[in-house]
Amino acid sequence: MSRLPDFEALAMVARLAEEGSFAAAARSLGVSVATVSRAVTRLEARLGGRVFNRSSRRLALTDLGRIVAERAARTLCEAEEAEAAGRELASQPRGLVRLAVPMSYGLLRVAPILPEFLRRYPDIALDLHLGDAVVDLVGEGFDAALRIAVLEDSSLVARRLGPVARLVVAAPAYLARHGRPQHPREIAAHRCLGYAYRARGEAWRFLGPGGEEVAVTPTGPLRVTNVDALVPCLLDGLGIAELPDFAVAGHLAAGRVEVVLPGWRMAAGGLYFVTPTARHRPAKVEALAEFLAARLYGPG
Repeated sequence: MSRLPDFEALAMVARLAEEGSFAAAARSLGVSVATVSRAVTRLEARLGGRVFNRSSRRLALTDLGRIVAERAARTLCEAEEAEAAGRELASQPRGLVRLAVPMSYGLLRVAPILPEFLRRYPDIALDLHLGDAVVDLVGEGFDAALRIAVLEDSSLVARRLGPVARLVVAAPAYLARHGRPQHPREIAAHRCLGYAYRARGEAWRFLGPGGEEVAVTPTGPLRVTNVDALVPCLLDGLGIAELPDFAVAGHLAAGRVEVVLPGWRMAAGGLYFVTPTARHRPAKVEALAEFLAARLYGPG
């Protein structure tokens, strides 16, 4: 016999005691009379005693049944309240959302728009985890994550919010001292600054104007776990780096870095809102997804 209580049978006994007949209890619960009858029989076998005395005209609780029905009624009431609270929480944007975001992107793009989100949804609380290592959403209890990647096959559900270009850049001083590569294979002879959490491994993959694909494994004096940590050495002319566009846009505009191999491009990537499942996704998570999509890539 299972150690788990027979909650279904207890609920049916509680409703049967309230309604006074199998037919009325079955209608109330939306099941058949036979289902209610089987549940009562099953519970009586489990308890080792009769819960109801039954005749063709009369249904009456036994002493055992009275005790069981009273407590089962309280359990049923609490269960119905729990379901009602759960439905309300799922349908209204409220509660805690645990969100994992890459650190540099989170500080630069997500953190500045959080005041607007929290004002718009005062019943939502955010637990924002900033870090570049890929978290296990299910194992670590996260509701969602933002990921910057050329997304591979995954058991998770991913919504693409918008593009993120990856650029291979260097400071003018570095290029003046070491020369400008004319082909991706020449990068192997240069000092490169590496990022430990690249979504597609160590190799830099290029696509040429004629469709040629080239993969190069860079080497160099620095490897970091956060893209911002590459920037000082990049600006100081110590090497070539591959970085997302948002991390170097300002430096490109100011001329502090230049795109290397402008005729070649990296594999197209994007920013994804990732959740463990799309089924029964709470309103609080949906609200966050829609807000980020609109504010990070929407008009205005």
